[in-house]
Amino acid sequence: MFRWMGHINQSTIATSFTLHIELHIERRAPALLFFLFCLPVWAVTFESDVAPILEQHCQRCHRAGEIAPMSFETYAQTRPWAAAIREQVTLRRMPPWFAVSGDFENNPSLTQKQISTLREWADTGAVEGPAQSLATPAWPSGWNLKRTDASFEMAESFAIPASGAVDYQYFVISTKFTQDRWVQGAEIRPGARANVHHVVVYVREKNSPWLRDGHMAIPPKSDILLIYTPGSDARMLPAGMAKKVDAGSDLVFQIHYTTNGKAALDRTKIGLQFAPSVPLKRVLTLQMGNSAFHIPPGNANFPVLVRGTLPNDAELLSFFPHMHLRGKAFEYRMIPPRGPAQVLLRVEPYDFYWQLDYVLRQALKLAAGTKFEWEAWFDNSANNPRNPDAKATVTYGEQSWEEMMIGFFDVAVPAGVTKEKFFERAGRQENSLPR
Repeated sequence: MFRWMGHINQSTIATSFTLHIELHIERRAPALLFFLFCLPVWAVTFESDVAPILEQHCQRCHRAGEIAPMSFETYAQTRPWAAAIREQVTLRRMPPWFAVSGDFENNPSLTQKQISTLREWADTGAVEGPAQSLATPAWPSGWNLKRTDASFEMAESFAIPASGAVDYQYFVISTKFTQDRWVQGAEIRPGARANVHHVVVYVREKNSPWLRDGHMAIPPKSDILLIYTPGSDARMLPAGMAKKVDAGSDLVFQIHYTTNGKAALDRTKIGLQFAPSVPLKRVLTLQMGNSAFHIPPGNANFPVLVRGTLPNDAELLSFFPHMHLRGKAFEYRMIPPRGPAQVLLRVEPYDFYWQLDYVLRQALKLAAGTKFEWEAWFDNSANNPRNPDAKATVTYGEQSWEEMMIGFFDVAVPAGVTKEKFFERAGRQENSLPR
């Protein structure tokens, strides 16, 4: 028989513990004495508990040269932010993710257990702990792509003024490709992140008149290679899928700059990772949007809708909703022939400063004639702290104080199908997706 009384005293700095146990034990149970004295007292530490979470969920942004303003690669870098980390993960503001439901392969959200670990670490003094011999991620230098087979940069820096509106800028860069290239991964890196509202990299086909002799309208058949907005990351397509850049094509950087009181220089670049072979599927970036809206002053929940029909069979891969500062929520819906609409993605709240891709874990096969419906909601009230002017009637426009409603999405089609070919509907006359 035995009995024990114990208590744990936490030191003033919450970094060490002492365990006092009074034992009354009979000779018949000596093994119990050994067992009790070997009981460990565990504390959450940076090295053993916190660092693995940060490596998996945070360091893609929180490391030198990336978008976050502070690094979380070492204990010394992270310790001053322990309380802020506790608050942000408790409120689920970090890591940023705004999909209400759905199964997405790029969802960085923490589990409740991971949140509890980070909270406990902050609450118990943010202890470093003994160094662990754990494998740490070998982050690429300069790019987030695992491999960069080619990169293209603006020929010279663009001078961004300290104030005023800046019209969309277009920069044409020759690829000098002498053969067709299939691009499986791509990443855009602005030189002046604080001033770049977005970058759209288009593929301009050889002999296209676009941006020559006054031709400014973007041709419908020009495919989008990649889009950058605040919060964007490198994009890798699944095995057997890639985007095509034909031999002799140019890349066109469409860049929207914003001013913030400080002049800056930008020299945006894009890195490409080629597919190992010709893929089975070609990926196209499509879009549906509505530009014919008028958001009344003071309206806190103004809806804008757009509908379209898929012209041919395709596999749906991902979504990318885009609005400006009054954006509140965005929903992608599929309309079956019978029955209620199926929500594919709902983003709420929408955050202009964290515009994310939502990549389906499992591609969705869709038949020609599938009907889509995108709906967005805007908050033009004084209660929206980001609203540039709650007294204005807001219409479509390129600047951030105006609004946009565009739902981009990626589809996979047979490798031999071009964007132009995809919109041919084999004799059907129904309205298809806007291009």
